Amino acid sequence: MKIAVLNDAGGDEARVAATPGTVKGYIKSGHSVTVVKGAGKLANFADSDYKEAGATISASNTAAVKGADLVFSIIGGDKKLLASLKKGAGITGLLNPTDNPDFAKACAKAGVTAYALEYIPRISRAQSMDVLSSQSNLSGYRAVVEAGTIYGRAFPMMMTAAGTIAPAKVFIMGAGVAGLQAIATARRLGAVTTATDVRPAAKEQVASLGAKFVAVENEEFKEAETAGGYAKQMSPEYQKLQAELTAAHIAKQDIVVTTALIPGRPAPRLIDKKMIANMRPGSVIVDMAVERGGNVEGAKAGEIVTTKNGVKIVGLLNWPSRMASDASNMFARNLKSFLPLVTAEDGSYVPNWDDEIIQGCALTRDGEVVHERLK
Repeated sequence: MKIAVLNDAGGDEARVAATPGTVKGYIKSGHSVTVVKGAGKLANFADSDYKEAGATISASNTAAVKGADLVFSIIGGDKKLLASLKKGAGITGLLNPTDNPDFAKACAKAGVTAYALEYIPRISRAQSMDVLSSQSNLSGYRAVVEAGTIYGRAFPMMMTAAGTIAPAKVFIMGAGVAGLQAIATARRLGAVTTATDVRPAAKEQVASLGAKFVAVENEEFKEAETAGGYAKQMSPEYQKLQAELTAAHIAKQDIVVTTALIPGRPAPRLIDKKMIANMRPGSVIVDMAVERGGNVEGAKAGEIVTTKNGVKIVGLLNWPSRMASDASNMFARNLKSFLPLVTAEDGSYVPNWDDEIIQGCALTRDGEVVHERLK
């Protein structure tokens, strides 16, 4: 199989879809790998490292994909590149099909099979391929570390000869993968940590990390989880009750991190201006959902906004990319686990269409858009 690794670097993206380590493994398995010049530079992987691993270095994305059987990308989405791909080739990455369905249509028109890694089913066998979890894990960690830097005060209680410094109070809203890692990080740093989520199962997970769970636990709360493990859209009545509880709690917090996302929908609004107005000067809110509209009123994508009462609202983008080396390593391992599903016994590129993971993440096949979410 001929594998092409794109250079996706630019803007706020610094990750790469293959590392010298995974490339070495592909070469050892008999595949050939072409890596675009500078693809790993921002993640601290030099072209010389890829060459040493056995890869060929290409001058451009367009040149790299010519003759490739499978293209590795972080973000995909470049419709112009499809014209250079041979019919029947595959492209895989975080293709964002919900917001960019036109890319799937373009892939179908070009006869290219597109695999959206964010659509990989959440089953035990697919855990090693779960790029959403691997990247969100790092995002949750980085969000708390970044918040601590912006907050500018200590996290743990410190008892010194000059007096005692009170511990920071950190509130995590949303206890998915990113939220749980944010909780764990805040706890390790010594903060008094609380968390909330609309999913009942999250209560035990939060407690296991040593944090206190905060939520309106009524009958609707007990049914607030989909079969896939995601949070359901809550009723206006529940949202009002939760908002009242949240408002009282937020007023006492030093740092708040919001992580609430619902697949295919705008991010739910969790914090409004009235809540922010009651927070102490110097408090920090990190909105990790700002790319999908934001959980926090007043958050701006790519910016840190300071309110009139001195609260900083952090709307930084692409949290995994802020830890590009680690994020690339994890993404590359996810792809390495995915590769056998599109590889025949002789090493050639042949998708296993009987496998539920391929069925779950393939957007196109034989010139047609086949994924149910896009039909």
